[in-house]
Amino acid sequence: MPVNKNHNKLDKELKLFDVYAISTGAMFSSGFFLLPGLAAAQTGPSVILAYFVAGILILPAMYSVAELSTALPRAGGAYYFIDRSLGPLFGAIGGIGSWLALIFKSAFALIGMGAYIAIFIDLPITPVAIALTIFFGITNVVGAKESSWLQNVMVASLVSILFFYVTEGMFKVVSVDIFDVIRTEFQPFFQFGAEGFFATIGFVFVSYAGLTKVASVSEEVQNPDRNIPLGMMLSLATATFIYVVGVFIMVMVLDSEALQSDLTPVATAGEVFMSWLPGSLGLILVVIAAIAAFASTANAGIMSAARYPFAMARDELVPSIFSTLGRFGTPMVSTITTVLVMVFLIVAFNVEAVAKLASAFQLLLFGILNVSVIVMRESKIDAYDPGFYSPLYPWMQIAGVIISAFLIAEMGLLSILFTLGVITVSVAWYFGYCKDKVSREGAIYHVHARLGKYQYKGLEREMRGIIREKGLRKEDPYEKAIGRSVVLDIQEKEIEYTKLIQKVSQGLSMRLNLEQDDIAELFMDEKFEGIIPIGNDTALKHIRLEQDIESEIALVRFQNGVVLEDDRFVSFDDRGDVDDDNRLYAIIFLISSKANSGQHLRILAHLAEMVDSIDFIKRWMKAKDQAELREILLRDERFINISIRNEDSSKTMIGKKVKELKLPGESLITIIKRDGEIIFPHGKTVIRESDEISIIGEKQDIIEIKETVKRGDQ
Repeated sequence: MPVNKNHNKLDKELKLFDVYAISTGAMFSSGFFLLPGLAAAQTGPSVILAYFVAGILILPAMYSVAELSTALPRAGGAYYFIDRSLGPLFGAIGGIGSWLALIFKSAFALIGMGAYIAIFIDLPITPVAIALTIFFGITNVVGAKESSWLQNVMVASLVSILFFYVTEGMFKVVSVDIFDVIRTEFQPFFQFGAEGFFATIGFVFVSYAGLTKVASVSEEVQNPDRNIPLGMMLSLATATFIYVVGVFIMVMVLDSEALQSDLTPVATAGEVFMSWLPGSLGLILVVIAAIAAFASTANAGIMSAARYPFAMARDELVPSIFSTLGRFGTPMVSTITTVLVMVFLIVAFNVEAVAKLASAFQLLLFGILNVSVIVMRESKIDAYDPGFYSPLYPWMQIAGVIISAFLIAEMGLLSILFTLGVITVSVAWYFGYCKDKVSREGAIYHVHARLGKYQYKGLEREMRGIIREKGLRKEDPYEKAIGRSVVLDIQEKEIEYTKLIQKVSQGLSMRLNLEQDDIAELFMDEKFEGIIPIGNDTALKHIRLEQDIESEIALVRFQNGVVLEDDRFVSFDDRGDVDDDNRLYAIIFLISSKANSGQHLRILAHLAEMVDSIDFIKRWMKAKDQAELREILLRDERFINISIRNEDSSKTMIGKKVKELKLPGESLITIIKRDGEIIFPHGKTVIRESDEISIIGEKQDIIEIKETVKRGDQ
C-alpha cells in the first residue's frame, strides 16, 4: 500500500462495509458470549429487556459521535473531538484514557477466547493471547485495508453464524408450548427488583460501547458523511437484534439456575436446539462464531487504539515519533507501542478485572462527547459542517450526559476510583509535558467569544481545511453556479475597483432579483477583507446575504494581468513589475445565503482546489470565450457542451422546448450560446440550429446524455 504523500496523513481506504465491520466486530465478544448468564444472575428473565434498553441508551452517544465524525473526520476520534471542543487539557484526558480503556478491552477479548477454545482444545491461554495480539498488530502495521479485510471476513462469518443461530433458536422456541414456558421461566420477570434491573442495564451497556470505535479511524473512511452514520446505524441494528433475540432464546431453552451460572451460555443453548446437525457441528459453529467475535473485537480495538497516540502526537501531546507513518502508510510506531503494552498487560495483570474497571471511563467519555456536540453547535463556527446532524438537539445530548452519569453510579466505587485515577494521571501528563508545547484552544472559547471573550481562530482555519479535504456534497449547486456564472473578460490595462464591483453586481443582480447597488454596497462594505489570494495569480471575493438565495458566481479574467494599487487594478506590465507576487489574472466572486454557511464554505474550498491545479492559469488565459472559462472550473465528468447541428444526431433537439427534452436524472441546461449571446434558458426556451448548449449533471447522467446524443434519441 502506498504511503500518502502528505506528511502523516492516512489514506482513505475504508468503505461502508468496513465501517460496519469495525463497529459490529467491536461489540460481539463478551457482551454476547460471556455476559448473558452473569447478567441474568442479577435480574432474572428481565435480562432480555435490559439488553434492549441498553441498546436504546447508546443512541445519544452514537448520534453525537456520528455528527462529530462527519464534521471532524480525523484519526483519534474521541480524543480529537474532545480536544477541539473543550481544549487540549480535556483532550489529553480523553486521549490517554480512551487508549488505555481500548487496550484493556482488547486484551480482555483475547483472554476471553479461552473459555470457548477450551471446549475443544486444551491450550495455555496467555501464550495464545500474546500470539494473537502480535498477529493482529502485524496486520494493522501492514495497512488499514488489509486489517479491515481481515475484520470484514471475521465479522461476515460471525454475523452469518449468529443469524443462523437465532433462526434455529426461534424454530425451537415456537415448537414448544411458548406460553407455558413463559409462565414458568419468566416469573418473576424482575427477579431481583428494580435495583437489580437497573444495575444490569449498566452491566450490559458496555456490550454496545464498541459501536463508536470507528470514530478513531474516521480519517481513513471514504465519504464519511454517508458511510460513518449509516455504518454505525446498521451495526447497532444488527447488535440489538442479535442480543435481544439471542438472550430471549437462552432464557427460553435453559433452566434459569443453569443459565445464571453458565460462562458459555451461547454454546450451552446451542446444544439444545442444534443437536440435529451431524456430530458436534452445531457446537463447532458456535465456537467459530465466538472466536471470530473475540478476535474481531481485539483487531478493531488495536486498529482504533493505535490512532489515539498517533493523533495526539500530531498535536504535540505525546512525542512526535508516535505520528510516524511506516512504509505501508499506517501509524507504525503507535501500533507497535499499543501491541507491546497489550502483551505486558496480558502477562502482568488480571485483564478481566481491569477491563471492567475501564468501562466506567468509557461511560464518562460518552458523556463528554455529548457535551462536545453542544459546545461545537453553540460555538457557531461556520466551518463546523457535519454531514450528519444529531436529531433532537440538545435534548438528545442532555439525555446522553444524564445516562452516562446514571450508569457510572451503577458501576460501583472501585470503577469510579479507577476513572479518577486515569484522569489524575492524564492531568499530570498534560501539565508536566504538554502545556508549554501547545497554544491552541477548543471551540469552548468560541462560546466564550459570544459573551465578549477570547476565541481561538486557529480552530476555524483547521476546520476549513477539513471542509476542503471532504469536498463537495451531492446536493451542493457548484456545477449549476459555475454553469450559469457571470463572466467578465477585462481587456483594459486599468480599471477602478469600484467600477469592477459595479459590473459584477450588475450581472449578479439579474440572477438574484436584487438591486445592483445593494449588492455592490455589500461587496464594498466587506472591502476590509480585501481580495483573498487562493492560488497562483488568482484571488477570491465572497459575501453572504441574509436573504435565502442560491449560490451565484462571477468570473473575472484580466487579459493583461493586474495588481491592485490605490483602489485601481493596474497592468503590471506598464509598471515594469512583472515579478510582483500580487499580480492577478483571475478573480472569482461568490455570493451565498447566510442560511447555508456550510455550503458556502464547501464551494469556496472546492474553488480553491480547482484553482490550485498546476495548469489552471495557463488554461485560463488560453480560453477562447466565456464557455471555456466556465469549463475550466467545472469537473470534466460533470458537464457537456453540445453544438446543435442539422447534419448530425443533435438535430433531434431542434425546435423542442427545454422542458420537452428528456434529460436523465437532475441534469440541467445552464446556458445557451446563440449568435454570440448568452441565454439563460427556462422551460419554454426553444432549441435552435447552431445553438451551443451547456448541460451539467451527475457523472453517470452525463455519460448517458453523450450516448443518447450519439444515437440521436432526443
